[in-house]
Amino acid sequence: MPALTAEEIASTTAGEPSAAIRERVDAARLLQHERFRRSHIQSNAEMTPKAMRKFCELDAPSRRLLEQAMSRLALSARAYDRVLKVARTIADLAASESIESPHLAEAIHYRALDKAYFRPM
Repeated sequence: MPALTAEEIASTTAGEPSAAIRERVDAARLLQHERFRRSHIQSNAEMTPKAMRKFCELDAPSRRLLEQAMSRLALSARAYDRVLKVARTIADLAASESIESPHLAEAIHYRALDKAYFRPM
């Protein structure tokens, strides 16, 4: 997760309650269960390339965003797949049938953080 800004730290606005987060996670898990009910797959992380083509379709602006990220961050094919799986999960948490640019951008951001902070020694 990105670091909080000083404004976010000083904010007096209450964050999302744990119970609400739990409800969103449970709903996302149910979506995944229904999506993969006729297969051996149990979660987005286990998607095969065929399942990814079916459930991780991107619109043209999102494809361009991912292509730019691939180039700028020098992402591998494996990283490409991981970004799509994470974006699908983020979309599920937002109860969105499709992966939208904000979901993809968030997934790319997480991958960029991985590259920045978890480099091999």
